[in-house]
Amino acid sequence: MTTTIGLVVNPAAGRDIRRLTGGASVSNNYAKRRTAGCVLAGLTLADDVDVLVMPDSTGLADRIVDDAPDELGVEFVDMTVTASGRDSRTAAAHFADHADAVVVLGGDGTTRDVAQTIGDVPVVSISTGTNNVVPTPVDGTVAGAAAALVGSGAVPAAEATTRHGTIEVNVARAEQTTVIRGLATVGVLDRPFVGTRAILDPSDIVGGVVSRSSPAEIGLSGIAGGLVTHRPDDPGGVGFRLALDGESGATAPTTVRAITVPGRLSTVDVAEHRVLDDGEDYAFEVDRGVVSVDGEREHEVRNGTVRLRPVSDGPRLVDVESVLERAASDGRFRLG
Repeated sequence: MTTTIGLVVNPAAGRDIRRLTGGASVSNNYAKRRTAGCVLAGLTLADDVDVLVMPDSTGLADRIVDDAPDELGVEFVDMTVTASGRDSRTAAAHFADHADAVVVLGGDGTTRDVAQTIGDVPVVSISTGTNNVVPTPVDGTVAGAAAALVGSGAVPAAEATTRHGTIEVNVARAEQTTVIRGLATVGVLDRPFVGTRAILDPSDIVGGVVSRSSPAEIGLSGIAGGLVTHRPDDPGGVGFRLALDGESGATAPTTVRAITVPGRLSTVDVAEHRVLDDGEDYAFEVDRGVVSVDGEREHEVRNGTVRLRPVSDGPRLVDVESVLERAASDGRFRLG
């Protein structure tokens, strides 16, 4: 029986301004090509594997396909390339019907785009972006091997994946309502326009909701993580508001130190925080501001209400280490 693995390599990941202004990691297209080549090598752990590759406008996917091992059947997804996040969503929608597992090379934004249309297909997410929370740095060969094991059924997906939470955003104004979806973090910023997409100054943050929080993470999830730990597969999320300059409330704010961007340890005053149930609203009245989604400014708001609510309907993310450990305990690496 043939195992089909989808491959998404985002050529635009890892290019935002944080790599120039701070200590964020850099992943150019040559590095992504090398990582993708390692993924394909790892996929040869399973027999009879076909790979569907998302095409792009830079030629990166062409080189990946040209260099693929002979043992694999590799072809492109038949789709129109737009050089935008729509490509990841289109490819993922195809994988939802035709793939047994998917490997994603990108950042939080790429993983979020894939998550919107991937359905229940297991996802191995490799960090090649900037300031990531969801995808983690992992050797491509190891990631490919894990995808092969899960996709082929050698390790059952039910035992190897966790369901990541998401955040639904409703921006209500007099004339219309806009719905946005975040994966790990959604913030409300005191900024007049989108401008530079990355969040660079923590003083811009009004508050937000995160589907996961840990002091080991960067950005909004790190701020919330200084107060409470919330695992990626825990139901619900954490909502918080920062204390504004000169604001005096019923209780004194809680001062938290957090890594807000790579290379920067910030001190912020949190006026309020609350662990939210699945589907519970956390609202902000915004005269003028910007909604950030997974670390990037996405949507300008004027005279509106921004309602954020955590929802436990995200992607099934593969725990790479546990997959390989399970395969080893089952003797799948033994030849004698």
